Amino acid sequence: MSSQDPLFAPLDPSLVQQECYLPSCSSLWQEGMRRFLRSKTSLFSLGFLLFLILMALIGPLLTPYTYYETHLSLKNTPPCQAFWFGTDELGRDLFTRIWWGARISLFVGISASLIDLFIGVFYGAIAAMTSSKGQEFLMRGADILYSIPYLLVVILLMVIMGPGLFTILVALTLTGWIGMARIVRGQILQLQQMDFVKAAVALGAGRPRILLYHLIPNCLGPILVTVTLTIPSAIFAEAFLSFLGLGVQAPIASWGTMANDGLSALRYYPWRLFFPAAFISMTMLCFNLLGEGLRDAFDPRIRS
Repeated sequence: MSSQDPLFAPLDPSLVQQECYLPSCSSLWQEGMRRFLRSKTSLFSLGFLLFLILMALIGPLLTPYTYYETHLSLKNTPPCQAFWFGTDELGRDLFTRIWWGARISLFVGISASLIDLFIGVFYGAIAAMTSSKGQEFLMRGADILYSIPYLLVVILLMVIMGPGLFTILVALTLTGWIGMARIVRGQILQLQQMDFVKAAVALGAGRPRILLYHLIPNCLGPILVTVTLTIPSAIFAEAFLSFLGLGVQAPIASWGTMANDGLSALRYYPWRLFFPAAFISMTMLCFNLLGEGLRDAFDPRIRS
């Protein structure tokens, strides 16, 4: 073929500058971020959660009171200029205690969900990529661990390790990762049958590359939703343990313990229950909405 053939003449550079015929190439994260930023509900949820984290850090510094300081002469004071959220039965400032409780609840929720994320994704991916006998062994082991009564495990840990924040994290993550592992395994088993994975295998890609570049990115939507649902679940689990006296110990309080204290005073002092319950509800709602927004934005199989 001659280079002088007019049918194969080079394209005029000016035409390329005037009009682009090829779409711009962007990564999964860039496309996901563009879709996420278009969702007002997701942005509102993210903004509220960031505000919550910020106030958990600086909120106790905005008042002259500490979370354990008592004023018996001012007990059960309704919200006022001196006590923005009122006081409890010991005269402790609820505004300060709310933000101290936010530190405990958010730390437990986020830490437990991150631990579940790493263990669950690693375990589920291995279970899906191994042989049928290996899958059977790994998943039956997870089922046996999951069958142990949760409350019995918590009580045994409290007896052995003593009550405290670290013990709560161990108790929450001991079996909490199993749900994540099942979701990841199911998603990977489904994705392995798709054409793009078979094409990667035919091109000679190894298992680690297929797992990291093809399977896990396409599982990102369910993984993110599961993580955002794990956080409020862990917060409620911590509140349940605190209700039984197995959680954080006095005078430290989380939202769960504050709601439990305010439940008995609901009839006469409703603000003691309203504020912790409102923050628990708003936090749970925002994490759920954020998870849905992340799923819609970063799942490659969803097109807006």
